Amino acid sequence: MVGRAGFVAPHQSMPITPLPVFEADADPANRDALTLEEQHAAIKTPDSIVVRFGRMKMIGEYKNTLDLKPGCGSKLVVRTHRGMELAEAVTTSCGNAGCGKSISRQEMLDYIERSGGKDYPFHTKGRVLRIATPEDLHAHEELQSDLQRYERVFKELVTFYNIELKFVSAEPILGGEVVTFYYMAEERVDFRELVRDLAAEFTARIEMRQVGARDEARLTADYERCGQHCCCQNFLKVLKPVSMRSAKVQKATLDPLKISGRCGRLMCCLRYEDETYRDLKKNLPHRKTRVGTLEGPGLVKDTKVLTQLVLVELEHDQSEIAVPLEELLDPDTCPRPGETARKLAEEAAIDPLRGMDENEVRRKTGQDESGGAKKKRRRRRRKKQKGKGQADSSAQGGTAGEGSNDQRPRKKRRRRRRRRKGGGGSGGSKSSE
Repeated sequence: MVGRAGFVAPHQSMPITPLPVFEADADPANRDALTLEEQHAAIKTPDSIVVRFGRMKMIGEYKNTLDLKPGCGSKLVVRTHRGMELAEAVTTSCGNAGCGKSISRQEMLDYIERSGGKDYPFHTKGRVLRIATPEDLHAHEELQSDLQRYERVFKELVTFYNIELKFVSAEPILGGEVVTFYYMAEERVDFRELVRDLAAEFTARIEMRQVGARDEARLTADYERCGQHCCCQNFLKVLKPVSMRSAKVQKATLDPLKISGRCGRLMCCLRYEDETYRDLKKNLPHRKTRVGTLEGPGLVKDTKVLTQLVLVELEHDQSEIAVPLEELLDPDTCPRPGETARKLAEEAAIDPLRGMDENEVRRKTGQDESGGAKKKRRRRRRKKQKGKGQADSSAQGGTAGEGSNDQRPRKKRRRRRRRRKGGGGSGGSKSSE
């Protein structure tokens, strides 16, 4: 039923008529681009699929026995060493330039070798079951919504058995056969009865995994003070130790509050530039080393790693100068004190414009920017004021002043007389007398 405004009633359906397809449009030779089906058919089927799964973002490479062609970030159902899980495809032949989830297999293996080698959480025992369906995604969302119940039951049982454990996180997998509990404890504890009650409550196999402060931040933290995701949660899989020496070499602040991450330990990013600082520091001389400069020999007082500058205290006058690393000389063959200044003075006597910049040279030689001779500015004469000229002429002589006054008479000023208070009548009577 159609109303006044031309709208169709909800209960009445309109027939869908497909648009006609012309022969020119159906022919791929007459089109500028391929359809999505044709693009998908042109993709080469990969031999293996690399996926990311689990709360700890583990990496697995499984053979593609089903001839699947998943795209970057596609959700897959895989069988891992823990059970059936929901995973995300991270490498495929993606034509999108700059895609962060599309890498080659060799790039992945090189990254694993640099990031920890055998310690990297890389798994190959498993297989890809299928591309995730809407039912799989819905089941995964239901498991994630029950995390509060897992936490509540865990804390109640820990309190009941009086066990000193700190709950960190819980991770049920898609199949529901395994539930992993992450906890923190300072000492070794016996939680066999706790595991028995948890298995009876959730009807699944229970795994207890103890983690440290840095793994706790990986599971629960989100953003760091730099505005990016925590490195341990995003891409850093092998957490190597970080020492205070890295902060000292990089001249960073030694305030623990400013160089500590979400875990309370030193930030992992201090290790990123540690190798660069170490290589640059090898080129610099040590402190109290005798070196030569253009001003004479001296001792090294301090160094700047990034700028490659050396602070040298000269021997003859104990003054400190900053010298680039490439300008350091042999202390035995370097110029003696005063030789450099005398040589510069001799060069200046030969060429007085030596060492000046271009603008200074133009100013000295009297040339403008166009290259010609610099024009002199004409000074504008100030007009004499009339009052001032008349005053000067009157001061030269009385006769000349009188003559000028006759020619140009001055305007007389009118003086105002002050009235006397109460003296007007008496003054008039006296004058009449």
